[in-house]
Amino acid sequence: MVGVVGAAGGVGASTLAALVARRLSRVTSTALVDLDRGAAGMDVVVGVEDVEGARWPDLSGAGGDVRGADVVALLPRWGACAVLSADRTRPTTVDPGVRLDVLHALACEVGALVLDLDRGTIVDGDAPLAACDAVVVAARPDLRSVAGALALRPRLDEAATTCGLVVRGGASAALGAADVGAASGLDVWHVARRDRALVARAERVGPGGRGPAARSADAVVRRLGIGT
Repeated sequence: MVGVVGAAGGVGASTLAALVARRLSRVTSTALVDLDRGAAGMDVVVGVEDVEGARWPDLSGAGGDVRGADVVALLPRWGACAVLSADRTRPTTVDPGVRLDVLHALACEVGALVLDLDRGTIVDGDAPLAACDAVVVAARPDLRSVAGALALRPRLDEAATTCGLVVRGGASAALGAADVGAASGLDVWHVARRDRALVARAERVGPGGRGPAARSADAVVRRLGIGT
């Protein structure tokens, strides 16, 4: 189980989560799960918003003994990857117990589970960090990302899970990736150039291609030692 969270807004955490899941789906059964309360929905991020299948509101009564195979069978697919997304047209708060039951069922069924985490739930102590084998913090080389990463640190330390930074650089960056790592106390796993074509490409076909964002996902998967 791999969690991905942004140190600040707009750093590309949801896109990174999607690309990590897509990379993992090449070597094992994979589900990408949307836990970001403030986002429009992971199905929009990967371009499957019009594909039929269950979203979180459809699973609001799925607590208790949930079969992972049944959940996976209901989900829309982004290529080989199953996607459990929020629904922008049906904003629904899923009971935390139901959410944990569904995540447990999926974790028992698939080879890899990638979670697009919400910064707020991490700070509040409501995110399933302890269940994650690793958490990736996406950041930019700026003070907002440093402050955001420092706000996450107490909960990340409490969970005692492996954590690393993926820092998206920029020509006018005030700080370097090493500065962000040193200030936040997190290891820098990868430094990516700005992917200028990512937004236009995502609008057409969803996140993908062989640009800097995809190379960041490849670096994360190599760091995790999955499929290598």
